[in-house]
Amino acid sequence: MEGIWLARPDGALEAGEPVAVKDLLDTAGLATTYGSALFADHVPAASADTVRLLEEAGYAVAGKTNLHEFAYGISSQNAHYGTVPNPVAPGRLAGGSSGGSAAAIAAGHVELALGSDSAGSIRIPAAWCGNVGFKPTHGLVSVEGCFPLAPSYDVVGPMASTVGGCEQLLGTLVPGFEPAELESLEELEVGIAWLDRADPLVRERVAEAASLFPRRREIDLPLAPANRADFMREVADVHRVLFPGNEELYGENVRGKIERCLRVADAEVAAAERERAGYRERFLEAAGGLDLVVTPTVLLVAPPADADELALRLPATDHTYPFSSLGWPALALPCGRAEHGLPASIQLAAPRGEDARVLAAGRALESLL
Repeated sequence: MEGIWLARPDGALEAGEPVAVKDLLDTAGLATTYGSALFADHVPAASADTVRLLEEAGYAVAGKTNLHEFAYGISSQNAHYGTVPNPVAPGRLAGGSSGGSAAAIAAGHVELALGSDSAGSIRIPAAWCGNVGFKPTHGLVSVEGCFPLAPSYDVVGPMASTVGGCEQLLGTLVPGFEPAELESLEELEVGIAWLDRADPLVRERVAEAASLFPRRREIDLPLAPANRADFMREVADVHRVLFPGNEELYGENVRGKIERCLRVADAEVAAAERERAGYRERFLEAAGGLDLVVTPTVLLVAPPADADELALRLPATDHTYPFSSLGWPALALPCGRAEHGLPASIQLAAPRGEDARVLAAGRALESLL
C-alpha cells in the first residue's frame, strides 16, 4: 500500500525473517529520512545498534517505514511522504509516530517491525491498526543510531502481530533477556484504571479483557502532569541547530511545534521537572503492591484520516504518556472491536525492569482473548 514504505532494499531479501524498520533508525546503505525533507537523500554509513543486532541474529531488513516527521506526532500525517494508511480501517489514521511499522504488519507485509516510542509512538499505532506494540523500560534497548525526539523519554521497541513476536524481537535487542513464564493470570495482582475516560465500546472491550485477571481491583491512578515543558525543552535541544535557516523544509505541523518548543522558558522546564519527579512518587504510591497496571491503550478508535493532529494529540496520549514519563514498560494488545467496528486495545504496564512480566502477562491474556 502506498504511504507505508519509504525505502526497500534492492533485489531479493536476504535469507532471514523480514523486519520492517521505522525510518527513524539508521540503516547502512539504505536511505533513512527520519520522515524529513532535510534528510531526503541521507544514506547512513552505519546501522543503528538495534538494526545491527537483528541482522547479526539473522533477520533481514524488509524496508524503511513511513512515520510522523521527526517522530513528533501521533497521526503519521507526513507533509513530505504522505499520510500512512490504516489497512484495517480505510480512510482512518494509522497512528504515529511509528505508523508505517504498524501498517506494514496490519497489511500482512511483515509479522515483525521496529518502532520508537517517546509518548505513545509504538502503542498508539499498534492500537489503531489492531496489532501488538511494546514500549520497553527506558534505557533497556539501545537508542544509538535512532534520531532523537526527547532523549529522557525515547525508547526503541518491537511491534508484531503477536505478543510472542514482540518477545522474540526483544530477546535479540537485549542480549541476555530472559522471558518469564506464568502458570496463569491468577498469579498477578492487577490494578485497573482509566476505564471511565475511554469511549463507550473501547471501555467495554477493555473491561471484558481486564475481567480475565482473577485478582483485579479498580484503582485511582493519577494522570501525568499537563506541564510537558521538560519534554519540549528536550525536543528544542535536538533541533536548536538544525531548525534555523531550514524552517521551510519542516512540515507545517511539526514546524509549529518546534517553534513552540524553542520558546519554552527555563522556569516552565524547572517546574515540569519537579512535577515529573513528584508524579513518579504519587504513581508508585497509588500502584503499590500491584504486579501489573491495566488501562485502555487509547481512549478512542482510529480517527478519520483528515483529523486535526494537534487537536488529537493530548487525548490520544493521555494513557500512553504517563508510562513514558515514568520509564515503565508497557504493552498494547488488541482486545476486540469497538466504535465503528474498529480495534480496541488494552495496555499492560509494570514498574521499570519488569519487561518480562509484562510480556508474559500479555502472552497469557492474548491466549485467552
